[in-house]
Amino acid sequence: MQRPPLPPFTEETAMQKVRLAEDAWNGRDPARVALAYSPDSRWRNRAEFLQGREEIEAFLTRKWQRELEYRLIKELWAFRDNRIAVRFAYEFHDDSGQWYRAYGNENWEFDENGLMRLRIASINDLPIAESDRKYHWPQGRRPDDHPGLSELGL
Repeated sequence: MQRPPLPPFTEETAMQKVRLAEDAWNGRDPARVALAYSPDSRWRNRAEFLQGREEIEAFLTRKWQRELEYRLIKELWAFRDNRIAVRFAYEFHDDSGQWYRAYGNENWEFDENGLMRLRIASINDLPIAESDRKYHWPQGRRPDDHPGLSELGL
């Protein structure tokens, strides 16, 4: 199975890959998102280590059960050959109604079929007031005219 765009990446194809990932994560469908990763993909997400699509899907299911009204923006930071670095920020609230903005960086490595075989994520959560939220689009894909991280000063 191939997941274009394929490496080696150009700036244009790296930006496409980042937006496709953002769109998939904003869709919050763990099974669909897991298909972007190789069957033996390895992850470090904060202090959690995962391997394989089944563990990724289970992780995402737990994540989106806790992180309610999740909205994410990713931005290309750097790319080379089969690797992409992104920075991101997402907003969510917990079941008590406390809002958070999570900031982070990810390093991605892809196989020849465009499947991510390695994801290393470092993430920090910041409690915010609901009035400090910056992401107000309806649940799902971020509209094309919505500002990105740089435009929002994030």
